[in-house]
Parts: sequence; structure tokens; C-alpha cells
Amino acid sequence: MPVSLAGQLVVAISSRALFDFEEENQVFEASDDRAYMRLQLERIDRPAKPGVAFSLVHKLLAFNSPGAPRVEVVILSRNDPVSGLRVFRSCERYGLPIQRGVFTRGASPWRYLKPLNANLFLSANDADVRSALDAGFPAARVLPHAARATDAHPNEVRIAFDGDAVLFSDEAERVFQADGLDGFQRHEAERAASPLPAGPFKPLLEALQRLQREGTEEMRLRTALVTARSAPAHERAIRTLMDWEIEVDEAMFLGGLSKGEFLREFEPDFFFDDQTGHVEGAAPHVPAGHVAAGVANPA
Repeated sequence: MPVSLAGQLVVAISSRALFDFEEENQVFEASDDRAYMRLQLERIDRPAKPGVAFSLVHKLLAFNSPGAPRVEVVILSRNDPVSGLRVFRSCERYGLPIQRGVFTRGASPWRYLKPLNANLFLSANDADVRSALDAGFPAARVLPHAARATDAHPNEVRIAFDGDAVLFSDEAERVFQADGLDGFQRHEAERAASPLPAGPFKPLLEALQRLQREGTEEMRLRTALVTARSAPAHERAIRTLMDWEIEVDEAMFLGGLSKGEFLREFEPDFFFDDQTGHVEGAAPHVPAGHVAAGVANPA
């Protein structure tokens, strides 16, 4: 029987999202890939420092148990195969059971998301993320300078999502940009009972809910909706999740307040938002990624 990842949560991640390769990346940008390859090979026995998405990956992999694979993490990287040696060596040193990887030496790797049937793609490369989103895969550009996750919740994966243009479509955001706050509130109040169309991250939230229901003694999952919506526009968001039969553990309707300090208290392993301002505001507090989707992110 051929090996299959069917039924598993599949996370594809670049080496710069998983590990802190920013010093090495400066060599690549200042010189060429051969200088980068030499440096990575020289450091092959030096484990790379954890990157922005390290905590998320480490905890998700803890959902696996003998005979019950629930999460698969695959390295999907513009790195060359030689530099990939250090990536796998670093995974081994940190006890990350990552066995699969695709290294494309500068070429965009996003097309390999399809045979992986990936539920999430995390990368530091904006073009790769946009291509993945255009192809229908949940994807986010990690901010390498973002804060690392805390150690406060070692047995709980915590993930926070923005609503419009992330979990939901950008329908309401388009109304807000065209008609302002009053028009937006009126539009959403009138349609409170009508579910919003799905956004790019609905499939990921569905997959996470399945993982949450399976649960293990070693690891749990906690999700949060963190949105600039406020009453009365909150109702449509909640009713949409109810219509999808998806539950979130926390919901923050902030009415334009800065999200960063609220996220600092929630302490997520990762936060997804489509607005660069919100992502940059969150980055000093928590691991954050930009979802380049919707009207706020023209091509």
C-alpha cells in the first residue's frame, strides 16, 4: 500500500519560518546562493535557533501518538538541497519528527502544496504566500522579527485568527472601505442571520476543529477570533461560525482597539491577520503572520 497523508493535518513550512536563518539570509542577499550554501554547510552541526513558527510546529506534532498520526509537517523551502541538510539536522537536534522536505534552490515551491494536500503553508516569502493563496491554500507570510511564543502553555496549542478576509470573505471589508463604519455596521446588522462567505482560512479552522475533537492527554487546542468588529456587527460573525458548526474558544470584538495587547494576554503560538498594520502591531508581542488576501491586499 502506498503511503498516504489522508486524514492528517498537513503543515508545509519554509526553513526561515521554522528556524531563525536571518543571519544566513543576509549572506544570501549580499552575495549568492553558493556563499549561502557554504555557510550552511559550515554550520551543519550547529542547530539553528527556533524561528517564529517553531512553537506552533512543535506543539502540533505533539498531537501524534504511536499508531495515530494526526499531524504531518513538511519542509517546503527555496533552500538548496545542501542547505537542507542543516534544516533536517536542526529538526533532529530539537526532537522534531519531521521526515519530509522539498528543496527547490530559489524556485517557488508552492506548487508542491497540491500533492501534499496541505492545510497550511507558512513562509517568509511574500510571493510564495500570495501564489499559495491564489491557488486556494491557507497561507501566511511569517514576520521573522516577530516575538517568539511564550512557554506559559506547554500542553496547549493556541491560535488566533482575524475574521474578515481570513476566516470570512472580504465582503464586509469592501463595504467598510466604500461606505465607512456606519455603512458597515448597517450592512452587517441587516444581514446578521445570513452567513458570511468563507475566507481562505476556513479550511484550516475546520481541520483544527477535527484535531481539537480528537485531543490527547499530552496536547490540547485553543482558538480565538480577534477582530476589529464590534456590536452589532459581532452577531453575523458568531452566527456564521454557528452555521459552519465550528466553535472557537474565545472571541474578542475590539471595535478598532489595537489587537497587540489583547494578543499578548491570550499568548498564541501564532496569529493570522490580513491587515499589515494589525500584524505589525501584534509582532512585538506574539508570533504573527500576514494573510495577503482580500481587498486590503491588492496584487
